[in-house]
Amino acid sequence: MENYNPLVIENKWQSFFEKNQVFKTKKNLDKKFYCLEMFPYPSGNIHMGHVRNYTLGDIIANFKRLNGYNVLHPMGWDAFGLPAENAAIQNKLHPKEWTEKNISIMKTQLQRLGLSIDWDREVSTCNETYYKHQQNLFSFFYKKNLAYKKESYVNWDPIDQTVLANEQVIDGKGWRSGAVIEKKKLSQWFLNITKYSDELLQSLENLKGWPEKVKLMQKNWIGKSIGCEIDFLTNNERKIKIFTTRPDTIFGASFIAIAPDHPFTQFFENDENFLKFKNQALKNIAIESSLSKNEKLGFKTSYFVHHPFIKDKKMPIYVGNFILMDYGTGAIYGCPAHDQRDLEFALKYKLEVLPVVSPNKSQDIKIKDEAYVDDGFIINSDFLNDLSVKEAQKKIIKIIEDKKLGNSKTIYRLKDWGISRQRYWGCPIPILYREDGKIIPVPEKDLPVTLPEDIDFNKPGNPLESHPTWKYTKCPETGMKAIRETDTLDTFV
Repeated sequence: MENYNPLVIENKWQSFFEKNQVFKTKKNLDKKFYCLEMFPYPSGNIHMGHVRNYTLGDIIANFKRLNGYNVLHPMGWDAFGLPAENAAIQNKLHPKEWTEKNISIMKTQLQRLGLSIDWDREVSTCNETYYKHQQNLFSFFYKKNLAYKKESYVNWDPIDQTVLANEQVIDGKGWRSGAVIEKKKLSQWFLNITKYSDELLQSLENLKGWPEKVKLMQKNWIGKSIGCEIDFLTNNERKIKIFTTRPDTIFGASFIAIAPDHPFTQFFENDENFLKFKNQALKNIAIESSLSKNEKLGFKTSYFVHHPFIKDKKMPIYVGNFILMDYGTGAIYGCPAHDQRDLEFALKYKLEVLPVVSPNKSQDIKIKDEAYVDDGFIINSDFLNDLSVKEAQKKIIKIIEDKKLGNSKTIYRLKDWGISRQRYWGCPIPILYREDGKIIPVPEKDLPVTLPEDIDFNKPGNPLESHPTWKYTKCPETGMKAIRETDTLDTFV
């Protein structure tokens, strides 16, 4: 919303509910409006956490009523998702039957608490009257190029046999199964949230009254990094593009490290030792938050790059288990004297450690077990010597651009949101793959695309993929044969 003023938001909601006849009388429409809603997961029985949350919500609802507000207090059920499917399989029930049974039990328990929930306004995310709108919204995103499909390495839970978002991986393990997450290459649907990276970052300034700790977490999650890209020429006449936020340390570079799935690995992809390293690295890499805890390991290739500013200096190329392909370019140059991770790696593999930043002009420093990461002045760096770090960064980026070795670059740590899952119990993605190769959204008039109920859970993998009839259909525009998308949307959608 373009304006975060509470009064503006309240007026917009008031207009929305008037338009959609949420309130039945003109008298009610003259009142101030307040909406309160939470979506519990229907696990089967409420617990004290539910009692606490809904009691607090009810207190707020009653307080608002006493202050002249017209309160909308509905109930919704977060009814789709992997846990419901797994529980249903274990109990030899259909996920729909399992979910509806749990909803009935929890509804009865919540009603006994005497809460002022309006049960006439109850919704469930697994009801087709609800997820029809979810599918319509997905189609809108697709037409606006905000939803797209690409092949990518994803977080794969080997026990739950599905993709997990980064937020569903805790310390390198699946949030539900506890299994060590692996990296697997799949064709997945994404929402293009990175398009809004800078807007999201700037909007944090408008969150008045929010705890600084929370805003800092959000800022780090978006992760804006200003630096430059540099092309390094390899000994087989290829270029490896790296991203760095510290181009001022270029003269202290002693190695290149690339991600296990970097395109350059095609030149040694059949090496058995590399394949063993790659499989282990992708299995343990999980997500960025776990990288700092893992031991830094590398696979030394037979390739090297030429240093762009030091004649005849060759730097070895390693594959590193701490490099992510989906951050920056999937490749870095290591400057061990001024990055602790690089230092640990260099000491392990006996690589050069050359200080190029000192707290004092023209004064060398010693590096042992701790990298120097503070501000200072450039040393051992030819034409950058005696410049401050900021001055050196500006100068080296200009030289890199003038020599056409690279360019300045701003990147974000925020990733596009992977939203598709290889499971049955979720909202079907309204996409058709036509026999002529064209991908089209299901027309709005044909929504919702509903789930088949005759599902066989005895076969491994996604039941929708192996269903004998459901996925086969025809294009409503041309009559051509078509196949439905068999992935479903993640419950978080």
